[in-house]
Amino acid sequence: MKHPAILRTSIPFLLIFLLASCGHPKQARVNVPPPPAATTEPSTAESPAASPSKKGAKKNRPARAVNAEDDHADLAEPTIPATATPLATETGQASWYGPPYHNRRGSNGEVYNMHAMTAAHRTLPLGSIVRVTNLKTGHAALVRITDRGPFIPGRVLDLSLAAARKLDVYQPGVAEVKVDVMQTPAPLETGGKWAVQIGGFPHEEEATKLADHLKSRYHTAKVLRFASPAGAWWIRVRVLDDDRERAQKLVAETETTKGAVFLVRLD
Repeated sequence: MKHPAILRTSIPFLLIFLLASCGHPKQARVNVPPPPAATTEPSTAESPAASPSKKGAKKNRPARAVNAEDDHADLAEPTIPATATPLATETGQASWYGPPYHNRRGSNGEVYNMHAMTAAHRTLPLGSIVRVTNLKTGHAALVRITDRGPFIPGRVLDLSLAAARKLDVYQPGVAEVKVDVMQTPAPLETGGKWAVQIGGFPHEEEATKLADHLKSRYHTAKVLRFASPAGAWWIRVRVLDDDRERAQKLVAETETTKGAVFLVRLD
């Protein structure tokens, strides 16, 4: 009679033991990280490292372009003191020049860069800085005189392509401007090396004929004949001692049915 009682009392303990043993494996499966979670960690760790390298590559490309640009001449406007005042002023027509003169040596010895803020003038000392104002639009800019020209009657300045765009001269080709001389490396009224330039002649024979005439007439002058990059032929007469008064006298005495006669400063 004792056995049924023992069974009745032991069954609850057996059920508790079985339930506890069944729950333990479930706890073990929850605590152990599943394999996919471990394999995804390297991929998530690599993606942040990869994206900075791509961003760095994008940043490096513009930097290389800027450095390459630095190899060229300074393309910005020249600067002058805020207190600078005009030393002289003239008005007239300005044109612009680019190819075929781009990358050729200018009168000051530098290679002409049509993307720099420069200009050509016949008589201002090379290296002078002038403020050019378009009298129609009011736009103004500073440019540095690096070359000689323009050799067309009525024009006082030949702008680079960059300066022409900034001053609204590029589209019309010619515009009325005011030129304020702000800085010069040499005096305007004294000194300098002066010459006379005549042309342009469309044919070499015409330039040669006038050059021979000038050689026979001015024995102390040095007469040079040369072709411009644009194809025209020019004559340059260097008077004795490169004197300004002698050059001005030769300008007044010289006549030609083709081309024109200009006083030009060489330095």
